[in-house]
Amino acid sequence: MKRKWWHNKVAYQIYPKSFCDSNGDGIGDIRGIISKLDYLKDLGIDILWLSPVYPSPLADEGYDISDYYSIDPRFGTLADMDELIAEAKKRGISILMDLVVNHCSDEHEWFRKACADPDGKYGHYFYIRKKTPDGTPPTNWRSYFGGSCWDELPGNPDRVYLHVFHKKQPDLNWENPEVREEVYKNINWWLERGLGGFRIDAIINIKKPLTFKSYETDRGDGYSSIDNMLADARGIGVFLSEMQEKTFSKYDAFSVGEVFNEKPEEIPLFIGEGGYFSSMFDFEENIFGASRKGWYDRKPCLPENYKQCVFHAQARVGNTGFLSNIIENHDEPRGVSRYIPKDELSDAGKKALAAAFFLLRGIPFIYQGQEIGMENKTIRSFDELDDCGSISEYKSALEAGLSVEETLKVLSAYSRDNARTPMQWSAEKHAGFTEGTPWLAENENYRSINVEKNLADPDSVWYFYRSLIRLRKDPALADTFVYGDLVPYLPEVKNLMAYIRKGITSDSAEGEKTPDILVAVNMQTEEREMPMPGEGTLLLSNMPAPEKAAGSLTLAPWQAAVY
Repeated sequence: MKRKWWHNKVAYQIYPKSFCDSNGDGIGDIRGIISKLDYLKDLGIDILWLSPVYPSPLADEGYDISDYYSIDPRFGTLADMDELIAEAKKRGISILMDLVVNHCSDEHEWFRKACADPDGKYGHYFYIRKKTPDGTPPTNWRSYFGGSCWDELPGNPDRVYLHVFHKKQPDLNWENPEVREEVYKNINWWLERGLGGFRIDAIINIKKPLTFKSYETDRGDGYSSIDNMLADARGIGVFLSEMQEKTFSKYDAFSVGEVFNEKPEEIPLFIGEGGYFSSMFDFEENIFGASRKGWYDRKPCLPENYKQCVFHAQARVGNTGFLSNIIENHDEPRGVSRYIPKDELSDAGKKALAAAFFLLRGIPFIYQGQEIGMENKTIRSFDELDDCGSISEYKSALEAGLSVEETLKVLSAYSRDNARTPMQWSAEKHAGFTEGTPWLAENENYRSINVEKNLADPDSVWYFYRSLIRLRKDPALADTFVYGDLVPYLPEVKNLMAYIRKGITSDSAEGEKTPDILVAVNMQTEEREMPMPGEGTLLLSNMPAPEKAAGSLTLAPWQAAVY
């Protein structure tokens, strides 16, 4: 495998609206991010991904972009963005922006021109159809946010347009080469400004079947999951290889795809040598237990489920390319609240989960607040909800017969708002996020879980994350962590997540082999004795060294140990 500059990096995702507010308006901004660059550098971050900061009406919190060449005034100016890129570079940090090009905002100039003249140039930038004689939608596809994927085209009562997400997010027609060229022009414009690359949003959705049709309904609403349409789509590689050739490859840029529903044979094409992307996220754990009925019907992902999902994803990709590994992001609830049973949640468990995911093969991504162990919030009323997806799920649960109390419990477990509450910097008012009123209420536990408290305690979750980063970058071990194969160890043992990262032979003249590394995590409340595959030297643990005797190791409840 040809070595790339991003192979050994550690990435961090920022949700700008909730990270740090510099001017007291209750909304995080770019200058707030600049003020925290030294904090991120001290943690050990190399790549910084920003969720969208482009102009947007915020129907889907910035993933509905009205201008791809500017910065939303809520977040700052283009000059602020240039300064962020420059200041980050001084600290050895590369900036990624979000590339959201399956759809734009209905307030984008292109869509406004399409509404003015549906048969003209810009009408072909979108999927616009004549209404059927009986007024029913052209297909029965259900939007990701509920309801039909089709809405009446503003100003055109005889037309409808396609939106697989929110109705204010009309899908761009990637079959139109003019649309693709506009996208590539914008990507290169940003890369010329010094970006390190992009995270690519919802990219699988850009390819639709050339013949639109309805599918069997799967809920009482009469609609069908969008997944059925995606399963019928063929030929996305034509678009993705063209984009890679005309943009990312010209700048040696890092690109990470939000890829769902890829077929096994497509993995080398997506992330293999010369693939469409540098990496793609592993979502197997995140989608485990999902139900087409909605969040109210999904199964919890228990520690053993989590382990099996991770090992399956690692085996599926092998050494073909690099996954980007997460336990949470802006679209998911907090990982520690999702994968650790509520009555077992502790700092020890948070550190154990950190070790389990962070030392996998692939690029580790930390989401803001994850490094201090931020948790889900308790949602007590519908009025607390901001996320449009959560609002849709609230209605679905009530329609299925759940009580309001039961529905709010579901949302407390799965709402995207869990990840979007303000970053908890201190125990001061509003968690030190803003001097004003935050756009979304902070988690009530900010007085006990915050950066200031973590930094004052050398045994905190934050310092454990920094230790993991330093261990992964140790020159004597880095090649094993970055390029070594992952071999599950004792995978049949329930609630034990153990794996060996295999050493590799270096490229030096001596041809020395880097060491094998064992990662063992006891994901339960009982201690466990396990056989050791070798003598081993302890590199890191989240608690005092495990007891070793006669080729065995005794792990305390929720203990992680690296040998």
